[in-house]
Amino acid sequence: MMNEAEAAAMFAEYARTGDITLRNKLVENYFYIAEILAKKFSGRGVEYDDLLQVASESLIAGVEKFDPSLGNRFTTYITPTITGGIKNYFRDYSRSVRLPRRIYAIKQRVKEACDEYAKVHGEAPTVKKLAAKLKLPEEDIIEALESTAPVSLDVQYSTEDGGEGSLYDVLSDGGNSFEKFEDFESLKEEIKKLEPVEQKVLSLRFSEGKSQAEVGKILGVSQMFVSRAEKRIFDKLKEALR
Repeated sequence: MMNEAEAAAMFAEYARTGDITLRNKLVENYFYIAEILAKKFSGRGVEYDDLLQVASESLIAGVEKFDPSLGNRFTTYITPTITGGIKNYFRDYSRSVRLPRRIYAIKQRVKEACDEYAKVHGEAPTVKKLAAKLKLPEEDIIEALESTAPVSLDVQYSTEDGGEGSLYDVLSDGGNSFEKFEDFESLKEEIKKLEPVEQKVLSLRFSEGKSQAEVGKILGVSQMFVSRAEKRIFDKLKEALR
C-alpha cells in the first residue's frame, strides 16, 4: 500500500496525464475502503457481492473525479462518496423489490385467519391449523408468514410547511443519517416503537401503497386524521435520527 505522499504524487500525475494505469493503481490502493463499506451494509437484504460492485464503481468514479489540488485527503473524500453510492443503490433496490402476488394474497388470508382464531381462542393458530382452514399446503403458509412486505421509500407524505417528503428523505440528509440508521432493518426497529394505529397507517401507505383517502376509509377515520398521523410519524422517525 502506498503512503500518503506517494498517493498524492500519483494523483497529481493522474490528474495531469489521465493515464488509465495510474488510475487502476490508485483504485487498487484504496480498494480496502470499498470492501469495508460493502461489509458494513451487507447482510441486510442485499448480497455483499452486489454491494461490493456498487462500492467499487463509486471508488473508480471517485478516483477519476478527485482533485488533489484542493488539498483534501482522498480517504476523507471517498468514504462519503462510496456511502452515497450504496445509499442510492438501497433506494433503487427498495423501489424494485415486491412480494410475489401469490404470496401476498396468501399472506392477507393468513393474517385474517390468525386474527379470527386469536379472537376466539386467545392464542395464535399453528401452521397445521392454518393450512387446514385455508386448504393450502403448509409450505405456502410458512412462506407467507416468513415474508415481509418491503417498505417503499418513495411514497409521499405532506410536510408541516405544505410540501412533500418521503421515507427516503428521512434516511438522507447532510448529517449522513443513512449511517446513523445503518439500513432498512434499523428503520424497521424505529417503526416498531410507533403506536399501533401509526404502524397501521404506515403499513397501509408505505407497504401497500394506498392513498390517504383509502387508508382513512379502511381505518374509519378522516383523510385529515391520516395526514396528521403521517406528520406525527415522520417527526418521530426524524427525532430518532438525531
